[in-house]
Amino acid sequence: MKPDEQRKLLGKFVRSHRERMVPDVLVRRRRTPGLRREELAARAGIGVTWCAWIEQGRAIRVSSETLARLATALALTPAERAYLFELAGRRDPAAPPSPPTFEAPESVSALVEALPLPAYGLDRLWNACCWNHAAEKLFAGWLGEGCDRNLLRYTFTIPSARSLLPDWEQRARRVLAEFRADCARMLNDAALDQLVQQLCEESDLFAHEWQAQSVMAREGGLRTFVQPKDGPLSYAQHTFSPAERPDFKLVVLMPSSLIPNST
Repeated sequence: MKPDEQRKLLGKFVRSHRERMVPDVLVRRRRTPGLRREELAARAGIGVTWCAWIEQGRAIRVSSETLARLATALALTPAERAYLFELAGRRDPAAPPSPPTFEAPESVSALVEALPLPAYGLDRLWNACCWNHAAEKLFAGWLGEGCDRNLLRYTFTIPSARSLLPDWEQRARRVLAEFRADCARMLNDAALDQLVQQLCEESDLFAHEWQAQSVMAREGGLRTFVQPKDGPLSYAQHTFSPAERPDFKLVVLMPSSLIPNST
């Protein structure tokens, strides 16, 4: 979505919810449904002009604090409030801190266990939180007992990753760029800061790429692995996030032999 379209959508959202609000004083003949802009501005403690510009989709920078006051004045539900901040491209100052990394959501672990294909779950710091036998066989140096299950640490610091990934450096750069895209949702996260600091000390490539600020969306595509016994293996990677815990990921690798029209 283009920035101007997103601003207009934000404006329509604010206006729609303003018009649903019940005025403090009811009068018989009231031309404006819900609250007037002046009334919303007064409730939110912001200027009327500022309120009008937001509704008009003007190219202005609305602060998180202003959005928070608008959300309160409009009595938005948690889902509506999150949508408001998403449209504005801002982080909600009242949003709870990132939850600690615990075991995988049941929806992720159940699917991983049920799938015959290599599949695993990742928490917000990209630690493997569950995996099946097929995934453990493929990623012998990462998954299983006695392994450090952080995908970033495995990719950048474990020697077996270089053997498993024929295009190791390119894949490592991509993994970090994809991870950085997730970091926008983890501002002021102490666990994230600690992980990054450790990896910068453990890997020169990680430190260099972290400073490079590369960001990429986590997209599917063909992934090749070289196993000592089985040789080159090709898979199509697919990544999903559960609706109830979008900070977790389910990653499934489909063998290329099962992909229609693959060669």
